[in-house]
Formats: sequence, structure tokens, C-alpha cells
Amino acid sequence: MKYTTQMDAARRGIITNEMEAVARKENVDVRRLQQLVAAGRVVIPANKNHAALDPCGIGEGLRTKINVNLGVSRDCCDVEAEMEKARYAVELKADAIMDLSCYGKTGEFRRRLVEMSPVAVGTVPVYDAVGFYDKELEKITPEEFLGVVEEHARDGVDFMTIHAGINRETAAVFRRNPRLTNIVSRGGSLLFAWMEMNGRENPFYEYYDDLLDICSRYDVTISLGDACRPGCLKDATDASQVHELMVLGELTRRAWERGVQVMIEGPGHMPLNEIAANMMLEKKLCHGAPFYVLGPLVTDVAPGYDHITSAIGGAIAAASGADFLCYVTPAEHLRLPTLEDMKEGIIAARIAAHAADIAKGIPGARQWDDDMSEARANLDWEKMFQLAIDPDKARRYRAESRPQHEDSCTMCGKMCAVRNMNRVLRGEDVL
Repeated sequence: MKYTTQMDAARRGIITNEMEAVARKENVDVRRLQQLVAAGRVVIPANKNHAALDPCGIGEGLRTKINVNLGVSRDCCDVEAEMEKARYAVELKADAIMDLSCYGKTGEFRRRLVEMSPVAVGTVPVYDAVGFYDKELEKITPEEFLGVVEEHARDGVDFMTIHAGINRETAAVFRRNPRLTNIVSRGGSLLFAWMEMNGRENPFYEYYDDLLDICSRYDVTISLGDACRPGCLKDATDASQVHELMVLGELTRRAWERGVQVMIEGPGHMPLNEIAANMMLEKKLCHGAPFYVLGPLVTDVAPGYDHITSAIGGAIAAASGADFLCYVTPAEHLRLPTLEDMKEGIIAARIAAHAADIAKGIPGARQWDDDMSEARANLDWEKMFQLAIDPDKARRYRAESRPQHEDSCTMCGKMCAVRNMNRVLRGEDVL
């Protein structure tokens, strides 16, 4: 029996190879997974043209996933450096990579990325439009915007951020409700500007059915972008953000009617005490669709440390229902991340995701921690290194400061509580 998308297959009762692969990795019943995909509460981004893909699932009952952003810009256009980041991101166990390239002819880089990446690849087509057509933003036509989407789909991109929720009505709400940081979404600001300059509706909203045709043809998952995400704590949970979320809920239903998979993108900057409510609001207004959040960053005063502010918010968001965390690096708000910045961002996001999975009771999540605790109780350093989320750093710290007694570390030495409790309980002398 033929099917168009993973959702279409699930609704027909077909278990695809991708569903089987995800069920094995997640240790879940494949029939239950099929039901969740059919209902839109789990997505499996898997473009039919992405041959190297090892598929993953995002959504209800599954391990919290993390995404890594990379790509070239006008000021930093080293394609080989970004390819190295992509390979390293896979090595560090990122679940997805988004190519945010916004300068020049990006097709070669995108195709190379898809060809080498075993993880899902995402893009933001509106970023590419200006360079793709080599013309001013104002002069790009709706048909040309959709042409970029089709080009990315043809190249094998698994999910695309589409800022369709910032329609003219949302823009009017934004104007009536002034913000401290206005619209901080790059894609959202470009489409707002296009609408202002042309006096027309957002082409991704006006021609949404044509967009769905493309996504259905290649099985591209739509990641409905949050053009009105808050760019500072003061703008969190305001009228613009909530209005756009309601529009995204309507667009979700329209996509599902066509069998197109959907994720919803969510807030940026947000106080700790508003995160849980925002997660509940998204799940309610967007009918349980998987939620993909940037952070949220829980304070605005930590440039250089925003991987930490993001991890704090991400852990709370995922524990409260978010399914997919977009990593944030120490370079956020400051520059294009380096390789080391990227690693710090990935590790911080993975810690946040894992902490949330423990809270959500994801099968197997807690066992990892119990195994580490057993290794610590036994002072089994090699096992601790193997289980560490960053084994290289753990080994390096240990090697840089060797203790007098191997069954201790240089923090406590012979006064180590674990060492002495083990010894006394075996009937041996301590100290």
C-alpha cells in the first residue's frame, strides 16, 4: 500500500521502516508509536530524499531531543568549518542539525550536509531566498518563496521552519501592543518587513495549501516558526506571542488534514515561573503537537553564559511538556559559535534534556544515573568516565590533578567519604 507521509502511513495502519527504527531506539511499542504519529503527537522527520538518515522521533513519550544550529553568514562564510561542526555535532549525539545559512548560494553546503548527516536536517527557507534569487527582499514574489521551499525539499531537508503564523492580523496585534525588543526572530522580521513593503499578506500564510503540497510530496515536517517569540523577559507571554500561537494551532489542523507532520516552535526568553504555563498553553492551543523550544533563556544578563541560562529553562520546559530543545551556545547574542562553543552548547542541552527525561519517567533515563551512582560508590573511575555525558572532559580533569591515593581525588584525598565508608563497612581501618 502506498503512502505519502509518515502521518499518512500511520493513519492507514502501515508501520514504516522509520517507525520500526524509532520504536527500537526508544524501547516503545511500535503500534503505540504508530498511533501517536497518526494523531500528530509524534513526528518522524524523514524526507524521502535523505538517504543517509537514521530516523528519530520527536514527541509524546519519547526521549527529549536536541537540535544544533550552524551555517554560514556574510561575516563568517567558511563552509568547511561548518561541515566540521556538523560532523562533530553528530559525534556529540545531537539529534538534529539546522542549517541557518543566510549568505550566498547555500545549495552546495546544504546538499553536502544532507548527504553526510545521519540525523535529521532542518532549514529556514526564507533565510535563503535573498541569496538564492540575488534580489532585494521586497522584490521576491510568493511563488519564489515557495520555489525555495521546493528546492530545499528536493535536496532532502527533513524539516523546515516556516513562519506562517505572522499574518497581517498577528502583525496588527504586534503594532497595538508595543514590545521592548520588537520581533527578534530573523525569519519573522524578514516576513514582517516584506508584508510592510508590499502591503500584502504573508505568502506562507496566503499560499499555505501550496506549501502543504510540497511538504506532502517529499514528506517534509513543518516546524511552524514562532516569529513573535519573546526576545527578552519583559516581552514573554504577551499578546503577540499568544495570538501567533493561536494561528499556529489553526495551521496545525490544516496540515494534519493533508497528512503533513507538524512541530510548533516556542519561546526564546522567559522567566522561570512562566515556563510551565507556556508549555501547557502550546499543547492545548496546538492540539498536542510536539513543541520545539529555543531555551527558554531564563535571564537576560548572562552574555557568554547563555548555554547555562538556556539549559535551566530547557530542563523546566521539557519536564513540563516540551519535546525538542534547540541548543544555545555561550556565543549567543555575541558571534557565530566556534567548535568549542558548539560543544558547550550541546552538552548543556543534553544535560537539560536528560534531566527532564528523568522527571517525565522516560524508560531507561533514570538507569543511566543509577549506573553512574554505582560506579561512584565503587570508586570505579573507568566506569565513571564511560558513563559520563562528556567522557573526554572527565578524563582530562582527573589526569590534570592526580591524588596520592588512587581510590580518592585531590578534593578530599584520604578523607573521601566514599572511600572511608567502603573501608569501614569492610572492617578495614580508615585514614
